[in-house]
Amino acid sequence: MPRIAYVNGRYLPHNQASVHIEDRGYQFADGVYEVCEVARGFIVDRKRHLDRLDRSLGELSIAWPIRRPVLEMVMGEVVRRNHVTNGLVYLQVTRGVAPRDHVFPKPGTPSSLVITSKRTDPKAGNDRAEKGISVITVPENRWDRVDIKSVGLLPNVLARQAAKEKGAYEAWFVDSDGTVKEGAATNAWIVTKDGTLVTRPAEHGILRGVTRTTLFDLARQEGLRIEERGFTVDEALAAREAFITAATTLVMPVVEIDGRTVANGHPSSIALSLRKAFFDIAEKIPA
Repeated sequence: MPRIAYVNGRYLPHNQASVHIEDRGYQFADGVYEVCEVARGFIVDRKRHLDRLDRSLGELSIAWPIRRPVLEMVMGEVVRRNHVTNGLVYLQVTRGVAPRDHVFPKPGTPSSLVITSKRTDPKAGNDRAEKGISVITVPENRWDRVDIKSVGLLPNVLARQAAKEKGAYEAWFVDSDGTVKEGAATNAWIVTKDGTLVTRPAEHGILRGVTRTTLFDLARQEGLRIEERGFTVDEALAAREAFITAATTLVMPVVEIDGRTVANGHPSSIALSLRKAFFDIAEKIPA
């Protein structure tokens, strides 16, 4: 069956779904997005994702395109129409369609909403986690408000492409003082020799990842200590473990940074155990 997308009130075959050429998301990257994992027929951490969407919209003064309960219903419908049991559901909201001008369009211009969903293979992710991934580092070159989940992702695109060209899975942005900020599409973590989980504070310097937030709950349940602070690449290389988190990867062990081995070069116990337990604690909404 063909994939189905939701575009501004209509369910359409994926290959016929489109937005106007003067949509401000297309012309200015004037919009925000969210991606939720779909696992075993459940939408994972939907509340936290939509809470973050609400914050992003508020920071950019973009109106909700439809009421939140209706948006929740549409998300589930898109997942169902695409027969997604394991995969992702993506939603994007822009400031809408208006004649091209840098200033905001006239009051009352409706926001644009697109929702899509696709299947993924959980086995592929689990196999990757069993082997671990490699990351490269790149200089931080993004705007200061990466706490807003904006569709303006060109630096992230270039960083991820650089990683691919070097045979790595992810790129970590590194500040001028040498501390790791976050990945191009993930949050970055290390585990110290004494078993403490370390990740950078989620203020304006990084995106407050939803998976990152849920992992805080899981760590507390497991009796693990978390320290919110910056860490350097050298500290990550000397750490007991390193890993990344995101809705698209869950908890993914990092075994190599810039071609140098982390610990013994194999995924270690804490990241793998957190990955295994994550679904048990995350919010699960039937699709």
